[in-house]
Amino acid sequence: MTSINSPKFKTQKTAFYVLLTYIVFQLSSLILLVPNVRAFFLGMINAPADQEGIVLFGWWSAITGGIALLVCIILISRNKQFFNVFKGEKATISVSIGWGIIGFFLVLFGQSIGAQIEAAIGIDMGSENTETIMMITRIAPIMILVSVIFGPILEELVFRRVVFGSLIQTQNFWVAGFISAIIFGAIHMDFTHIILYTITGFIFAFLYYKTHRLLTSIIAHMMLNGFVTYVQWNYDKLQQIIDSMPK
Repeated sequence: MTSINSPKFKTQKTAFYVLLTYIVFQLSSLILLVPNVRAFFLGMINAPADQEGIVLFGWWSAITGGIALLVCIILISRNKQFFNVFKGEKATISVSIGWGIIGFFLVLFGQSIGAQIEAAIGIDMGSENTETIMMITRIAPIMILVSVIFGPILEELVFRRVVFGSLIQTQNFWVAGFISAIIFGAIHMDFTHIILYTITGFIFAFLYYKTHRLLTSIIAHMMLNGFVTYVQWNYDKLQQIIDSMPK
């Protein structure tokens, strides 16, 4: 039995609080469904009537995401053992950054394979989750902070460090990686494209396992979301460039 005073118990408690913080962040927007609360915050928004709800959600997500990340940083700073998940030495910072960049391209490659699998079984391209986020981002650009910075860091803390990091203590890499990737995919609530999310989550788990540093998967995750945001934001311009290229 693990003593409540042991470093292991303290780490488990920190992991639980990080997970709880993330859950509260994800559910916090539900408070905006309360009419009086929604009306109060809408009074602070300067936007067209048909867009004020979306602008409110964008700002709410950015502010609560920033608070959630700050809370996690404070929790983790009080437990110096939190990131000591694997046995053996961690990769150097430079190597970890390098693998993070490589990981971004690995994810693109993995998603291309996943897209082919989905096409083969009759699933249309285009993620509803991504389209929704981009719709919000175009109206409330502050949402970029959530999709490119706050979101990736929080998701890596939860799905790689807390979920995968806990499973790897008793399971082999393949089991821990697959289970954590499935959970990562499910939380995005876009089950049509669960294959793409699972592949992505598994590659992120591999990157973390490879270097023993969460920094690696965070870099790859931020680069992926940044790339998707840039492409979606500039889709029309990029399409014009492609169309103007010699056939």
